[in-house]
Amino acid sequence: MYTESFKLKELPFRLSPDPQFLYLSRAHARAKAYMESTIWFTDGFVVITGEIGAGKTTLIESFLRQLDSDVVIAQINQTQVTAVEFLQSVLVQFGFSPFKMKKAELIATINGFLIEQYSAGRKVLLIIDEAQNLSLKVLEEIRLLSGIETTKEKVMRIILAGQPELNEKLDSPELIQLMQRVRLRFHLGTLSNDDMRSYIRHRLDVAGANGREIFAEDTFAEIARYAGGVPRLVNTLCDTAMMAAFNEDRDHVTRKDIAAAIGELQWVEFSARTGNAAAKRSAGPAPVGDRHARVLAKVVLSADGKTLAELHLVPGRKVIGRTPDNDLQIDSKFISRHHCQIITGSDGVSVLEDLNSTNGVVIRGQRVRRYTLRDGDVISLGQHEMLYVDESSAQHLVDTHDDLPRLDADAANEEADDDSLEDAARAR
Repeated sequence: MYTESFKLKELPFRLSPDPQFLYLSRAHARAKAYMESTIWFTDGFVVITGEIGAGKTTLIESFLRQLDSDVVIAQINQTQVTAVEFLQSVLVQFGFSPFKMKKAELIATINGFLIEQYSAGRKVLLIIDEAQNLSLKVLEEIRLLSGIETTKEKVMRIILAGQPELNEKLDSPELIQLMQRVRLRFHLGTLSNDDMRSYIRHRLDVAGANGREIFAEDTFAEIARYAGGVPRLVNTLCDTAMMAAFNEDRDHVTRKDIAAAIGELQWVEFSARTGNAAAKRSAGPAPVGDRHARVLAKVVLSADGKTLAELHLVPGRKVIGRTPDNDLQIDSKFISRHHCQIITGSDGVSVLEDLNSTNGVVIRGQRVRRYTLRDGDVISLGQHEMLYVDESSAQHLVDTHDDLPRLDADAANEEADDDSLEDAARAR
């Protein structure tokens, strides 16, 4: 193969899901953070969707490799099954031989196993890939499994991953009860041009390029035109182009090699492919701070009395942490990689959740794990503070950033009263 010609240790663009080659784009990092949150919160499903070849399976494999030994995992990949076959598959993953059991016995065995694991201090995680193929009856069985609980909490964590059709299925009227239990839902879009360039270079470096520029700069735009930012298609095109360069005795890839690969693959431009749903959804999830979404609240970040940033809260979830993949990045050693998240409902209520951070989240002098925010709450994160401003009830605070870091609700009211007294004095 061409590895010797390019001075590589291994093939960089294999299609098999290898966590070693995982490139965490902003979207992939957020999806992984959402999966990680299932270990600490058991009150709902996490749903991750993405186009064919978007990297869902590789992301799952990377996530599973990093789990602690106290997590018991059932991973289901064959999803075109009946309800009974699904329950049997789950028990097989847990080490049982359930093929002669009737449905009632299957359910009883799963219940007993889950309670046993909980009593032993172990966490149970069920991950279902290709979940778009699950029938409505199987999805209802999954909902019932998610309801198994002790007096304190649910005992099974569940992640559903699949193609975009999964979202359509979950939104059907028959599954309204299941959808009420979905606490995190995220769609993996295609890679941006910058992310695609970084993705290609990352895979080459993992394979042994050590920073050498193997692809000419003018090749990336062509790759984007024909692969559309879909990782699997990028892999296919890059691998074929490297083979074309190898056949021409070159140790780097040119636009001529990309053209040769496109001809060999008989591809047309990504956006022109007939019936290509991925092209229509290529923008991926709505951008953070989408100006078209209704802003219900905001948090204002400050340190040492100086305002550093604002994060507008629209219906959905915002993640706060140290790394760039967060919606609000706080570059500090006291902040965890994914420190906390704020979930805002369409009713304007925002709930803050600690994502098992090292140094915690403090509000009103108390460390909190989950907290419903109120206008004027000051959230302490290490050496930083965030002021929560409810836009519907705190219009007087808009654009007064100089005072935001040290205001609480009572102080705001006191200052408003002082201003009223001064106005009254001037009038006299």
